[in-house]
Amino acid sequence: MRKKMVIGLAVVVTIVGVLFGGAFAFQRKLIYLPEGDPRLSAADVLPGGRDVTLTTSDGLSLVSWYFPVAQAKATVLVAPGNAGNQSHRAPMARALTARGLSVLLLDYRGYGGNPGDPSEDGLARDVRAAREFLLREAGTPLVYFGESLGSAVVTELATEHPPSALVLRSPFVDLASVGQRHYPFLPVRWLLRDEFPTRDNIARVKAPVTVVYGSADSIVPAGQSREVARAAGAKTIEVPGADHNDPAFSDGPALIDAIAGR
Repeated sequence: MRKKMVIGLAVVVTIVGVLFGGAFAFQRKLIYLPEGDPRLSAADVLPGGRDVTLTTSDGLSLVSWYFPVAQAKATVLVAPGNAGNQSHRAPMARALTARGLSVLLLDYRGYGGNPGDPSEDGLARDVRAAREFLLREAGTPLVYFGESLGSAVVTELATEHPPSALVLRSPFVDLASVGQRHYPFLPVRWLLRDEFPTRDNIARVKAPVTVVYGSADSIVPAGQSREVARAAGAKTIEVPGADHNDPAFSDGPALIDAIAGR
């Protein structure tokens, strides 16, 4: 009987070890969900749009889309969420340029056919390359806009390089807080390699902050977005009934007004 108990315990320990080991090894496949080359160019989205190459500090060349507007009042650096590619943000670019704002749609490493593998450190390098490009090209005040995971990316950038305004859409407290909600059976905070501590970083940002979120968000709970807003002393805009990937967060008036400063 004792031998059977020992064998049973060993089997359980082995299964748990495999489960946790797999979760640790493949976690970035669960976090980052890139799509490849959209087979479009910026000019296909808007006349005057440009495919541009951003050079990161670790030597990667990332293709992104830039939509300059003559006499723009500001330029929006768009840091996307964890899925898709820049073509999914084309409606936002159209809406913002119609409001007199230039726009850079950043595609991270590993997204849109770009080289490299995404990680917290890698995305921080990518967004800095985007900012450096805009400092050379735009000649206007910069607005940082981040959606979901991208909110963490631009918030970290803003702690070092404050923008004229920071707009966060559906920000989370930190990545572990979201992961624990979706994988309650795993010790997510212990396993995660990437932290993205939005709430902690936002408290150090010296720029006006606006937080936009959906009341029915099933990915990032609305309470987490409100918690980030409280840490920043930010203006909040709740979109009633909106889920995480609702069309309202593509080019809806509440979001576009928040970014355009209305």
